[in-house]
Amino acid sequence: MGSIFDIANVALSERKGHPEVVVAGGHAQEVVGVEVIRRIVGTLPGQPGVYRMLDGRGRALYVGKARNLKRRVSSYTRGASHGSRIAQMVCQISTIEIITTHTEAEALLLEANLIKKLKPRYNVVLRDDKSHPYILLSGDHAWPKLVKHRGARSRKGEYFGPFASAGAVNRTLNALQRAFPLRTCSNSVFSSRSRPCLQYQIKRCTAPCVNYISGDEYAYLVGETRDFLSGKSAKVANGLAARMQEASEKLEFETASVLRDRIRALAHIQSHQGINVRSVEDADVIAVDQQAGQTCIQVFFFRGGSNYGNRAHFPTHHRENSVTEVLGPFVGQFYEGRNAPKSVLLSHDIEHAKLVEEALNIQSSHRVRLLVPRRGEKRRLVQHALTNARDALDRRLLESASQRRLLEGLAETLELDFPPNRIEVYDNSHTSGSQAVGAMIVAGLGGLTKNAYRKFNIRIGAKPGSGAEIKPGDDYGMMRQVLMRRFARLQKEDPDRTDKQWPDLVVVDGGAGQLSVAGEVFADLGVRDVALAAVAKGPERAAGRERIYLPGRAPIMLPPSDPVLYFLQRLRDEAHRFAIGTHRTRRSRDLRRSELDEILGVGPKRKRALLHRFGSVRAVADAGLQDLQEVGGINHKVAQLIYNHFHSND
Repeated sequence: MGSIFDIANVALSERKGHPEVVVAGGHAQEVVGVEVIRRIVGTLPGQPGVYRMLDGRGRALYVGKARNLKRRVSSYTRGASHGSRIAQMVCQISTIEIITTHTEAEALLLEANLIKKLKPRYNVVLRDDKSHPYILLSGDHAWPKLVKHRGARSRKGEYFGPFASAGAVNRTLNALQRAFPLRTCSNSVFSSRSRPCLQYQIKRCTAPCVNYISGDEYAYLVGETRDFLSGKSAKVANGLAARMQEASEKLEFETASVLRDRIRALAHIQSHQGINVRSVEDADVIAVDQQAGQTCIQVFFFRGGSNYGNRAHFPTHHRENSVTEVLGPFVGQFYEGRNAPKSVLLSHDIEHAKLVEEALNIQSSHRVRLLVPRRGEKRRLVQHALTNARDALDRRLLESASQRRLLEGLAETLELDFPPNRIEVYDNSHTSGSQAVGAMIVAGLGGLTKNAYRKFNIRIGAKPGSGAEIKPGDDYGMMRQVLMRRFARLQKEDPDRTDKQWPDLVVVDGGAGQLSVAGEVFADLGVRDVALAAVAKGPERAAGRERIYLPGRAPIMLPPSDPVLYFLQRLRDEAHRFAIGTHRTRRSRDLRRSELDEILGVGPKRKRALLHRFGSVRAVADAGLQDLQEVGGINHKVAQLIYNHFHSND
């Protein structure tokens, strides 16, 4: 027999000829409901397996597992023993399919796999079950680097995690770079460098690309990073302190100051870990709260004694499902395809806990224990998770249902880890390159946040950070300058992201070029946990034919009636409206200005005196040096400046 997951794939694609797959029924057009079950129950085996109940269109209604398939399926003929939800489901059954397994634990794993693939209407379904990200300390290069990794562990190196979200990984990486300045650039960029990048300038890299650090020193730094991520933070801190003291005694004060800064960064990381418990090394804490027919399941990740963040899940289920009926299937689906930690702390008991443990042990390299703590430190951890679950569910219930659906749809379309709480949209406006302005609007759960809007007067000729000057009409350079100014300021004013001013998603008006510029700015500044997208107008600027550009993906075109497209159109149009309004205000102000304002030494009083004497700026330009000196308040030096300004090309 193949693996559980191989069987699932066979069952979903090509079932013919598989000796352990039985398709029962055959009367889909003639009978439905209980009669279908009665006709086939006699053909079912009395061994473990998974059954699927399908409607007349072949859609999965329900997936279940059983220790004895014949006994379990036949129980559906006794309607009085089931609630209204099951009775409603039974009435729609047209076909029943089964897959036999060797053990009930294998059936449980297969059930979780099929539920995730088929998303049956009457099952508890975990929707936001993307693979969790890890930190990878690469092992495929002579100079290892720290990077975020998601998906199969196909790359050579050491993996640390999982983390609750990509945001949790990126925040940890940002903090780690201060204490352990390893490189984060790609191998191609590393090999092509001839001078240090911005990361070295801001002390977040030791510039091994240009040999600013020896191989032995870099290897020692890698070892410290590995120890810290493995939970040996005390060992690392003590080692840094000893080296700092030694450098100080040798009067190597520059080295001592670098080590001091690293110790401070290390202390900062540890102080921002949130709750940490000495008695917990590797564990997940799972707590559930249920209100108004909705359920929130909060999961906290602890690895190596450190808190790797938490994430709220909102599985879909029938309103009649109890906490126990939701939590049990959630655990099975959550750990399907991933290793569970040694301990899983639950807020409530689940049905068949021993069976779930056995299933988790099958796919893990160590023994897994499911615990419901009743007292002590672990119970306080669970209570903390319960409080977070309750708060998260309260917030969800209070949010606008329509706005939440739009943000969830946007997250699904753009493949984000979670619906964005803060979206920033950027656009530029100018007239043939003059009076150039940039505009930023903000949107979130509460709609448009107008008090957070920002405008930027773009400095033509200024260097945006890439080394190239901005020329009039250079849209890419303008966008680069706006984003550079915005996020450099954020890094300076809110480096720890405690003021909720950092966006989860940045949308730029434009296509692949604008998206590429935004990606370059983020790479230069080391911004890694902000999603990027660009929205380009359709052919002939036709609404409804916009293309959405995302990093590393082909452009997306949504149906014209898609509410997510309409939401993006509204955001883009609001950014355009704000940019145009800002540009018009600046243009009107500039029109009121005179060319005399550009002459050093000519203030409001002298300007009024000149215009009063000559009547217009053109007449001032045509005046001779002697005529200018005759104006009250204009001495020879100022008159010469005015004359030279208008006759510099003569």
